[in-house]
Amino acid sequence: MHGRRVMADRSLPTAAGLSHAVRPRMAPAYAVDLPRHARIYGDGRALIVRDRSLRERRYPVGRDGITRAVFVPPSGRNTSTKSPFTDRWGVVDFQASDGTPILRVPLADWLPETGLVGLLHLSPEDCLERTGLRALAAGLGISWGGTEQPTSDAGSEGHPKRATLHDVPAWHSWLRGLGTFVWFVFFLLLPMSGNGGTWTFLIAAVGLFLLPGTEVAARLVHWSRTRGDAPFEKATVVRPSPEPGGGASRRFVETAAVRILPTDVVLTNAVGEERWLARNTGHGVVRLVRLLDGSSGAFLGVELRDGANAARALLPWKWWFAGPSGPERWARLVDALGVPAVDEKVRPSQDLSRWWERHALAADAMRMSPIAAKEARRRTSRHLSVVGGAEVLVVTLYSLIPLAGLASSHGAAFAVGALAALTVLGELGPVIGHQLNSRMKLDRPIAPGLR
Repeated sequence: MHGRRVMADRSLPTAAGLSHAVRPRMAPAYAVDLPRHARIYGDGRALIVRDRSLRERRYPVGRDGITRAVFVPPSGRNTSTKSPFTDRWGVVDFQASDGTPILRVPLADWLPETGLVGLLHLSPEDCLERTGLRALAAGLGISWGGTEQPTSDAGSEGHPKRATLHDVPAWHSWLRGLGTFVWFVFFLLLPMSGNGGTWTFLIAAVGLFLLPGTEVAARLVHWSRTRGDAPFEKATVVRPSPEPGGGASRRFVETAAVRILPTDVVLTNAVGEERWLARNTGHGVVRLVRLLDGSSGAFLGVELRDGANAARALLPWKWWFAGPSGPERWARLVDALGVPAVDEKVRPSQDLSRWWERHALAADAMRMSPIAAKEARRRTSRHLSVVGGAEVLVVTLYSLIPLAGLASSHGAAFAVGALAALTVLGELGPVIGHQLNSRMKLDRPIAPGLR
C-alpha cells in the first residue's frame, strides 16, 4: 500500500494530471532540478509523486488504495517543537478506506512561495489552497475528509511515506560524513596510538578527498539533470529592464527572468533561486495586476495573481519595466501569459523606493530586485550555503603537509601527495572561480545595451 517506484522520462505529466499537478517549493540555484522535475500529480488511476531524479512512486487510488484525503493543521499557531519544520503549515494525509495514512504531504515543501512568506502572512488554510492539493484530490475522485487534529504518524503498516524535499541529496551528506570519519581515524587516532604508517596516511588522504570529491560529484549530477531542459526551449523569456542609473548589476539582468511555458510560469530571482507556478488553474496564475501609487499614479509593481485573487509573485516596476526596453518587456509578458491585465491603485509606504515593505510578498520583491554585490556573492556561494565557509580553510591546511609526498619516489607517499593536491584544488578551485566570476563580471554595473 506504500506505492510502487518506477522511472520516468524528462517530460512533465500530461492531460488531466498536468492541469492539477502540484509544484514544489522554491529552490536555490544549486538545486533547481528540484522545482523543474519534482511533481505530485495523477493519471486517473494513481497518485504519483515524482522526485528530482525523475523516480516516480505510484499510489493506487480507489478501493485498494487511497480513498480519502484530510488536512492536518499544525499544533497551535506554530508547529510544535516535535514536528518537522516542513510541517509548519500542516500536512495533507492521503488515507485508505480504514483511515490508515498512506502518504503524508507537508504543505511547506509543496508551496512555491515557501521562503518568501511566513505564518503571519499566510494561514495554513490559505497555504492548502495555494498548493493545489485539494484540486488534485478532487480530480482523482479522492473524497475530501475535512480537517483532523494532529496525531501520531504511526499506522497499521508503520509510518506513512512522506513526500519531503531536500536541497542536497542524502548521499551527499553520507559520503562527506564517511570521508570525515575515515580521515579522523586514519590521520589522528591510529597515528596517535603508534600504528600509523604510509598506508594509513594514504587511506586518510582518500577520506579527506571525499569532501571536495563529493561536491564535484554533486555538481556533475546537477548539471546532468538540468542541461538542455526541454521545457525551456519553447519558453517566452522576459528579462528585467531596470531604470537607468538605478545601480543594477550584470548579475541581475542576466540571471533574473520570468519564463512563460504552456502550463507554467517560472520565476528566477537575482541569485538564481527558481520557483514554478501553474498557469490557468485555480491555484495558478490567471491575472496580471499592475500596481499604481494612489496619489501620483506612478507604476510601482506587477502582481501575478491566482484564481482566489491572491498575489503569488511580485515584480518591482523600477527594476523590471522602467528601463528603455521596459514597454516591450511588459507587452511581451502580457501577450505570453494571455490573461487579463488590469491596473489597481494602492497606498504604499511613505518610502516609495521600498514601497513593498508592508506587502505580504515583500521578501519576493526584494529578491526580484538587484542586491548588494557582497550579499550576492555570499548567497550564490555553494560552499557557504552547503558545506560551510570554514571547511575550505581547514581542509586546505590539513592537506598542505601531505603535499610533500609529490617529491617522494615511494608509490604510496606519492599517491598521498597527489590526493592532497587534488583535495586542495577541489576546495580552492570552485571558491576562487566563483569570486573571480562575480567580481570581474557579474557584480559590475550593466552596460547600456543590456537594458
